[in-house]
Amino acid sequence: MAVPRTLNRIAFFGTPEFAVPALCALEAAGRRPVLVVSQPARRAGRGGRLSQPPVARWAIDRGVDLLQPAGVRGADFLGRLRDLDLDLAVVAAYGRIFPRPLLELPAGGCVNIHASLLPAWRGASPIQAAIAAGEGTTGVTTMVMEEGLDSGPILLQEEVSIGQDETAGELSPRLAAAGAALLVRTIEALEAGAVEPRAQCDAAATHAPMLRSEDGIVDWSREAGEIAWRVRAYEPWPGSRSRLRGEAVRIVASRPLPSFDAVEGRGDLDRPGAFLGCRKVEGIGRLPVVRCGGSSALALCRVQRPGGRQISGLDLINGLRLGVGERFGTAE
Repeated sequence: MAVPRTLNRIAFFGTPEFAVPALCALEAAGRRPVLVVSQPARRAGRGGRLSQPPVARWAIDRGVDLLQPAGVRGADFLGRLRDLDLDLAVVAAYGRIFPRPLLELPAGGCVNIHASLLPAWRGASPIQAAIAAGEGTTGVTTMVMEEGLDSGPILLQEEVSIGQDETAGELSPRLAAAGAALLVRTIEALEAGAVEPRAQCDAAATHAPMLRSEDGIVDWSREAGEIAWRVRAYEPWPGSRSRLRGEAVRIVASRPLPSFDAVEGRGDLDRPGAFLGCRKVEGIGRLPVVRCGGSSALALCRVQRPGGRQISGLDLINGLRLGVGERFGTAE
């Protein structure tokens, strides 16, 4: 990998909040990008007003040149980048696959920050995928971009632990900060010739496709531990949802229980989704418990009804006067 002696003329590609710490780190290191490229503004909210993504707002606030093309393959867009005589392109959650002409345009190539320890969790949702798989450790990777999806040679990596109850919304800013620091170290190492890209092992790769709204529908036939991982992974989006008495209920926080006390003569309690009553959970207090797969059960710590605020699971059950044996459903 041929790299210029200095990597000062940098174009930054990114869109969401996750990418902003990397921009701040570049600026603090005296490497403010000469150009920022972000996805276009989108309509959001009840009024459908145009809303700029966080990376675009960063560039606008600081007077940095900003481009928001509909795509990255157009001749006009590539021509504008070519005129900048770029040393490097840095990419953090931009949301587009780069074509070869763009990959070859900067003299030092394109470097991507990815929120996993590649080759684990290639794709659009690596943070959620790691939590949903019950992993206790993830990390960030800087890599040389190529035409494949997150398959390019690895430059540097840093491990980050995942807290026992940590959600994707809580883990994401920690990974963003770690990725920002790793990016600066990577650029310094490239300039010094102190890092050699190493190929990924494709056979060891796992994949994290883009999340869909329906991924948040709770399947009560799964083991309670797996459901609890998914509740954490899908908070804040798409959120873990079930139905109770025909109404959507969002499960915000939960705690898996390895087993539950069977009630003699109550075969309806063997059905996934059945409300088993309330149990005392160590360190938390009394919580409602729902039957899951494999004779496991899930305690509901915090929930939310449509249009309401988050409340404890116990408040939900008491408010509805839910009877033992009533069932949480999986349908939307």
